Amino acid sequence: MNAIPEEIDRADIERKFRELESDVIGTVGAGIKSYAMAGGAVVLVTVIGIAYLMGRRRGKKRSTVVEIRRI
Repeated sequence: MNAIPEEIDRADIERKFRELESDVIGTVGAGIKSYAMAGGAVVLVTVIGIAYLMGRRRGKKRSTVVEIRRI
């Protein structure tokens, strides 16, 4: 049961650190990407909303009112 472990050299340690690093970078990258997508969606909706409201206001300002009176 108590087997003598093989010697661990520098290459083994570097390989394991690179493996761990790639896992961490992949996880962090996915989190940042989802936050960026959510932020972009919020900005897009805000810009569209502002454009809509400004267009409504301008349309009300420029529309002609025709008043018909019966004599």
